[in-house]
Parts: sequence; C-alpha cells; structure tokens
Amino acid sequence: MSDPIKHECGVAIVRLRKPIAYYQQTYGSALWGLKKLYLLMEKQRNRGQDGAGAVALRQGMSYGKPYFARQREVGATCLDRLWKNINEEVSQAVAVAGTDPVALKIACPWLGEVYMGHLRYGTHGGNSIDVCHPFVRASNWPSRYLAVAGNFNLTNTGAIFDLLVELGQHPVGSADTATVMEKIGHFLDVANEALVRAHGSRLQGQALSQRIAEDLDLSRVLNKAARSWDGGYTMCGVVGHGAAFALRDPNGIRPGYWYADDEVVAVASERAALVTCFNVTPESVRELTPGAALLIDHRGDFKEVQVVPQAEKRSCTFERIYFSRGNDAEIYRERKALGRELVPATLKAIDNELDRTVISYVPNTAESAYYGLCEGLEAYLAEWKEREILRLQEAGALTPEALRQILVVRPWQEKAALKDAKLRTFISGEDDRSELVAHAYDITRGILRPGLDSLVVIDDSIVRGTTLRQSILRMLSRLEPKRIVVLSSCPQIRYPDCYGIDMSELGKFIAFEAAVLLLHETGQEHILNEVYRDCVRDDQSPEPAAINHVKRVYAPFTDEEVSARIARLVTPTDLPWHGEVTVIFQTVQGLRWAIPGHTGDWYFTGDYPTPGGFRVVNRAFINFIEKRSGRAYEARSCSTG
Repeated sequence: MSDPIKHECGVAIVRLRKPIAYYQQTYGSALWGLKKLYLLMEKQRNRGQDGAGAVALRQGMSYGKPYFARQREVGATCLDRLWKNINEEVSQAVAVAGTDPVALKIACPWLGEVYMGHLRYGTHGGNSIDVCHPFVRASNWPSRYLAVAGNFNLTNTGAIFDLLVELGQHPVGSADTATVMEKIGHFLDVANEALVRAHGSRLQGQALSQRIAEDLDLSRVLNKAARSWDGGYTMCGVVGHGAAFALRDPNGIRPGYWYADDEVVAVASERAALVTCFNVTPESVRELTPGAALLIDHRGDFKEVQVVPQAEKRSCTFERIYFSRGNDAEIYRERKALGRELVPATLKAIDNELDRTVISYVPNTAESAYYGLCEGLEAYLAEWKEREILRLQEAGALTPEALRQILVVRPWQEKAALKDAKLRTFISGEDDRSELVAHAYDITRGILRPGLDSLVVIDDSIVRGTTLRQSILRMLSRLEPKRIVVLSSCPQIRYPDCYGIDMSELGKFIAFEAAVLLLHETGQEHILNEVYRDCVRDDQSPEPAAINHVKRVYAPFTDEEVSARIARLVTPTDLPWHGEVTVIFQTVQGLRWAIPGHTGDWYFTGDYPTPGGFRVVNRAFINFIEKRSGRAYEARSCSTG
C-alpha cells in the first residue's frame, strides 16, 4: 500500500496443558511456552509497531509471592526492547535457580502456565505506555485478577463508559480498552460475589478459591459484558486463577484463530503464525467462530462456546488484501486472483499492446497481485497465440518467421520502482519537505523505450492518493513512457472504517474528493446540502434508520467517471512529461470473486454490518461539511488498532 494507513493489532495466547517439567524433559527447556509466545508475536510483527506487551501467569505460587508479570514497550523497536527486557529477567533467574523447573518457576516471573501478548497499531489517542496492551485490573482475589488485550474498535465506547457510571463505578481514564476491561471486570466481580454467597458459609480460604475456580462461568461473564458492544473485535484475556479466553465479534469482522493439542492451546490473529510456530498443517488451525469465545479453564481444558448470537459473517477484506502476512496459502491465492481480475481492464487501457507495455508493481506488498496479473496476461496471450496461429494457418501464411513473432510475445515484466530508505524530514520548510517526499521511491532507468512503451504498475490499494501524487508518478514519469496505467487491486475506498482500520475521515479519501469535485463541476452541489441535512437529522435521532446517506454523493457517477477524476487529481500539474495517466480500480464484483469468504467490504460499498457503522459514516460527513477533523464515533480516546 503506497498510502500508509494504520494496520490491525495482533494478539496471541499460549496456554500450557502439561506441567512445566514436561517441557523441560521433552523439549529441553522449561521456557518452551514463553518461546512460543515470542514466535507468535514475531510472526505477527506486521500487525503492530507502535507498542508491544506481554503477560505471564504462574499458577500455584505461595501466598505473598507475585503470580502475574507484565511488560510493555512503546515506540520504535518496541518488540525488540520488550523481549530484551524479558530475557534479562529470565537470565537473572537462571543464574540464581539453574534449569530445575521447580526452582526456576519460583525465581522467574516469566515462567508460567499462561502467556498473552499484544502488538499495537494505534489509531487515535497517542502512543504512551498508558494505552499499550495488555491492560491489567488487579485484585487480591485471583479469580478477579484480569488482564485484557485486543484487536478492536467499538463505535459506542462512550455509551459503555456511561453504563459503567450507571452501575455505580467511577471509571478512571476513558481509553476504550480500559472501558471494555472494566465492563468485563464488573461482571467478573458479580460472578465471584455470587459464588462467595453460595459457598462462603461452608468454605473458606484455599477451599473457597478452588470452588470458585471450578464454578466460575466465563461464558456468562462475557455474554453480559459483550451484549452491548457495537464494533469489530477479537478480545483476549487471562484471569488470575489460570483461565483464559478469546472472544470474537458476532460478524467475524476482526480475525481470530486457535490451535490445540495435548500440550498447548494457542490463539493468534493470523492462521499462518500458528501454522509456523507449531509446525502444523493449516487444516489443524481453527477459525474462531463469530460471536463465540474459546474458553480455557484453570486446568487447561478448553471449549468453544457461543457467547453472543452469531450475525451475518462480514470478515474484513482488508485483512486479505493487505494487512495479514501473505505466506498464508489462501491469502496468497486470493491476492493473485485480485491481480488476475484486472486483466481485461488493463488490456483495454493499453490498447492490447502487450509487446509495448512494461508491467511492474509498487510497493512490495502488491507483489502477489502482480504475479496474478502476469499469470492472467499469460493466459490471455496463450489464447491469442492459438487464434493467430490458426488464422495464419487457414490463410496459408504460417511461416517460421511469423510463428516466431507470435511465440515471442509475452508480458514485459520489469522492476520499475522501488521504495527508497526513509528520508529524514529535518528540513524545516514545507516546500523542501515536499521535495524530499518526492524521492521516497526511485526508478530503474532504461527499462522501456521513451515515448513508445506504456508502463503499468499495480498497487494493492489507493486510499488518499498522496504518495502517488507526491512521489510515485513524479518518479515514474522520468522514464518518459507513452502512458502510465496505475492499477489498484482493491476497489475505490469511499467510506470510513470504524472497526479497526485508521480510515475514519471522509475528506482524506481520494475517491470522496473526486466525487465532491464532480458534483461541483456538474452543477449538483445541492446533493451535498441534502445529504448534510439528512445526516444531521438522523444523528439527532435516538434510533436512526440504518441508512448510509453518503452513498448519494457517488450515485450520479459511474465508477469509471470517479476513477478518471482521481487520475486527474493524482497527476502532478507541473510535470515536464505530458503522457497520459489512467487509474483503474478493482470492481466490487471482482473483489467478491477473488475473496469469496470475506465479505466485509463496507469501506467500498457503504454497507455496514452494525448500526454503529451507519452512525459513523453519517457523522463523518457532518464533520466534513463542518470542517472538523478526527474520527466520527464515540470514543474519548483510543488505544487500539
């Protein structure tokens, strides 16, 4: 993605099912579980570089001894610093206790039975340690001690905050993770108190704690906590008596996967991370059911339980297009299919002159779609060659030379652009900084014939168009091609996301900018006023209809008209090169064909899976008209990605 947008957060749980001594004997290390957490987080490094955190829970510790450890780091190299600090604590413990698992567990705060990790990409609300996961709600009662980490955005965090106040709490801070944690924590307290009332008259001390651990129903706790949530989430938690959970939203918007055998239960945001970490087949890794929770009790036994009613599955398509690592076999095939779907439009744009067209990609994340595009062009050429040979044969003109000229035609593949090292913007002047940004990409010179050959480059998505305008097209134009065709493997991004991705302001979308300009240029400005009026009316209604009024901004124009206006917007006006720039986007139909299992496409279609989504898009339009920045949904500050 040449336009940088924030990614999705990543979560990981490792729950051991055997005594720690087993792993020492079987794998030669009592730290086997901690190492697996490290691998799961490293394999999901792509999901968060603003912050990283981990917790470890040691069961059976003596009274007076801590049983929870937490470490968090923020900023550049946060994951490296996190594990450096943890390793230092482990090394100190090994120096004191040696490798004996019993002694080492007592000495090492990071040798436990339950581990949870988090990688954070922030959306709003800064990047301080205070908003870094996991969050902890401490208690002297192990069955009330709670640590929470998640990949989520909720559209109604403000309403949840107010509900906590109505329950009699005095929440401190209003980051959405803290608010969600307090909601779970409240019902965890309620469940504990009910069990104390039921058993406290005849049990006390350790016996009472054990009975609470046996009877505590986490599915009921999560049901009461989550029933009012509106948004996308995979929420993970660890409870102090040794239980853990992973809960997914009813629409399956945010991803979640788990793996279990007789040694371990593990959870991650991406299937490929679990496959690699535990060296198992993809079929062994299960997708967490939407609306369900994977519950792991204090003994390590597990089950998946439906916590909130499952709704229509609308898994985020951006996970497949861009966010998730491409070494998942299904994702790799889907990204290639997205490229193949662009073949007909590409051929039309270059007048079928494949022998005079260089095919390339930018940035590196578009490489898989590029392979699919090239394979699709190869398939087209195979059919074309067959037709040409038969035509010449029927005409009696199939000479060896003519045959050679047909067979030699193939997609002309070159590396046209590459991302250069990040340039330091220490120059104070705005014009000077813009000039530096223009050099963020560099070109491979001499790969085409100036003025004769066309250049096609494929990107995985175009969000704001800023990098195209400021850098990519400026650099590519120096090759002096006949024309430049920019392909986007995903459709036009027209509407905000409110379930995790940092795409919340309408005015920053190049497609929206193009549509608004077209309205002005065609004398249809009244549509903007009408949409604003209806958005304000619905925003003031306590229960507005699930209507996306912003769709009317795009309604007068075809996708091709919007794409053509985008091409004009992203083409710098001061270029000495005067070739043609064409921008082609994937169609929604093509997207659905390539990625049939993930239908979460609201940022393309405007069809949101929850009521909160429709509130957000209409509020985003109000903010645009009223020239207000920031995200358009209820959150006093955000701590998630």
